[in-house]
Amino acid sequence: MATIPITLRGSEKLKAELHKLKTVERPGVIAAIAEARSHGDLSENAEYDAAKDRQGFIEGRIAEVESKLSGAQIIDPRELDAGGKVVFGSTVDLEDESTGNRVTYQIVGEDEADLKLGLINIGSPIARALIGRHEGDNAAVQAPGGVKNYEIVAVRYV
Repeated sequence: MATIPITLRGSEKLKAELHKLKTVERPGVIAAIAEARSHGDLSENAEYDAAKDRQGFIEGRIAEVESKLSGAQIIDPRELDAGGKVVFGSTVDLEDESTGNRVTYQIVGEDEADLKLGLINIGSPIARALIGRHEGDNAAVQAPGGVKNYEIVAVRYV
């Protein structure tokens, strides 16, 4: 199985989700199934069907999270020393060369990505354009509206 890069923060988030699924969600759905069973005929019991569907979802998510954690390569950005090079986990300050607008992104794994928080997936076009570049370099990113050119203003490992 291939390893999946994930930041330390992302790993902790997945572990917390797994803990909640196993200690809160799973027992809750088991109780809901037991309650629905007590109502009698299961063939026409919508509560029972809904609880069983929910149980299937929870068990599937538990398996998915456990699989991701078992194949995870946890990277702590604070321990990186890439000499100013953009790598997985680094935080990059960019300036749009046409507008002068500045943005900050951290390059993270697929499960952690949230553009609103400035967390971009390592597989995204902008991350692929930035990986391997250094502070002061320019990067051309193919965006839906055309090519955007960015200058890498700063690279941090936080």
